[in-house]
Amino acid sequence: MSADHLPRRSDYSPWNYLLLIPIILPLLTFLYNHETPELFGIPFFYWFQMLLAPLAVLATVSVFYLTRRTQLTRRTGREG
Repeated sequence: MSADHLPRRSDYSPWNYLLLIPIILPLLTFLYNHETPELFGIPFFYWFQMLLAPLAVLATVSVFYLTRRTQLTRRTGREG
């Protein structure tokens, strides 16, 4: 069988755009480059960055499971 008859493989999923959140948000320091409000005496600049770590984990795990489910439905031929 030649390569022309094989289905085209695509790993694209719109869920992958969620991965931009933990990549882009830390780069936008002007959004959180200030000391107030403090949380338990920790300036905003630091506790916001600590909040970004679990957010990055949540985004990564979400993309993993959502793209996995999408790939399974494509593979079995059941869209929806």
